[in-house]
Amino acid sequence: MSNSTTVQSVDRAIAILEILAREGDTRVTDLAAELDVHKSTAFRLLAALEQGGLVEQSGDRGRYRLGFGVIRLAGAATAQLDLARESRPVCLRLAEAIGETVNVAVARDGAAVNISQVRGPAAISGHNWVGQRTPSHATSSGKVLLAYGALRPPAGELERYTPRTVTRADELDLARVRERGWACTVEELEVGLNAVAAPVRGGDGSVVAAVSASGPSYRLTPERLPEVAELLVRGAREISQRIGHYG
Repeated sequence: MSNSTTVQSVDRAIAILEILAREGDTRVTDLAAELDVHKSTAFRLLAALEQGGLVEQSGDRGRYRLGFGVIRLAGAATAQLDLARESRPVCLRLAEAIGETVNVAVARDGAAVNISQVRGPAAISGHNWVGQRTPSHATSSGKVLLAYGALRPPAGELERYTPRTVTRADELDLARVRERGWACTVEELEVGLNAVAAPVRGGDGSVVAAVSASGPSYRLTPERLPEVAELLVRGAREISQRIGHYG
């Protein structure tokens, strides 16, 4: 299947979801007519969406409606938005106290993805990490998410970003992360960049995110990391409580 055909199929599948959201139960023939496609093409698209739980057949034969998979996706998106919103006041205080950039990251497709960022007074400029996928083995947030099972441990030889990058999964020392309750990286993703992170827990007690502080190595020195980690652990506990964890 060519790229153009794949994109067209995705566009049509999205259109089906939008029609069902607007109209409710809809006949296949009506969907095909609105999409201007053959009925068999509409059936093929519906079958793929049904397999993913995004649509389901209603009581009337030949009619479809949105499936519970849409609710699951909507819930996940809402949870992420809630996390970004509820963590912001805490991150603002942390950035002020630490003087460096503070991020909140979640696990997505095998990587740590930053969903929120606050720059501290010392961080006049810097990289915007929001929306960025970062490697789990070379970031403090990624190590937290790995240590607590939010991310699956990487396999094989890990990509090297700097001379300090850990390139073997068995050398990440995730047990130590769990023992002390925080993770750090010292110039493992970028030369001259250090970071430290702590776990954020959801309502069921599982780790759903990591809150981190990162900054240039001449300010955020290895000697300073435990002190910053203590602030982050307290901040992570407050964020956890704000999103429903009362452990």
